[in-house]
Formats: sequence, structure tokens, C-alpha cells
Amino acid sequence: MGMKYAQLCSLREEAFKRYTGVSRSSFALMVEVMQARERAKKKSGRPSALCLEDQILMTLNYWREYRTQFHLGVEYGISDGTVSKIIRQVEDSLMASGRFALPKRIPAHERSVEALDQVRREWDVVVIDATETPIERPQKNSDAATAARRSVTP
Repeated sequence: MGMKYAQLCSLREEAFKRYTGVSRSSFALMVEVMQARERAKKKSGRPSALCLEDQILMTLNYWREYRTQFHLGVEYGISDGTVSKIIRQVEDSLMASGRFALPKRIPAHERSVEALDQVRREWDVVVIDATETPIERPQKNSDAATAARRSVTP
């Protein structure tokens, strides 16, 4: 079984970053962003099976370890569809906050060892993942598909 946030709190800073890939301060900032999203919701809906910290931790595990959503679902006791939904919500919330953007590209004429070192120090986490992306498929009973079929028929 993987480590949940409650167990992770007892780790030293080095071990925390080694496990999650981010510092405690970055993790706390992610939690703040998610709490703000929760407060901004107009309708609360059904509460999540996982606390916000576990949702973020699960997303970091997904990004860092390249585990399938099925495996994460088994570990956290939720379905892989719920894992997908949570990961998408966390990603969207963190990106919408503007606090977790990739650094700007440095033009070639401004690149130096010092400038690149400065950019590396500013990075706390860089995450890019394109696996297990939901695929939009046409509806079987779509009116557009039916109209196209009728126009072909003489």
C-alpha cells in the first residue's frame, strides 16, 4: 500500500520531497489553491472520498511514478474513473491558479550558465503528462450523425 498524507506528515523535509517530488511549502500552496477552489464552488455536491491533501498526493504519485489510474484507484480505494476525475480537477485548479506555470523561455542571445542556473533554482516542480487522457467519442444517437446518414440515402 502507498503512503497517505497523514503518514507522510511524519517524514523529514528531505524524505517528503523525495517521496512527492515537491517541497512541503509547495505542497501547502497546492492545498491552499484546492481549498480556494472548494470555497468557490456554488454547489457542494457529493463529498470526495479523499481529503484534499490525499487528492493532491495521488495526483503527484500519478505524475511522478507513471502509475496507471487503475492501480492508484486500488491503492486509494476508489474507481479508476474517480481517479481520472480527481487528477483532472487538481490539474485544472493548479493551472488556473497561475502559481504553477512553467518558466518563460530564455532567448538564445540571453542564455548563460548563470541565467540557466537561476531558472533551475526557480523551478520547484515541472509536470507534463499525456497518458490516460479521456477521449471524446461521438454519441451513437447524435442528430448530426443521423442527418448525415439521411442525406446520403436517395
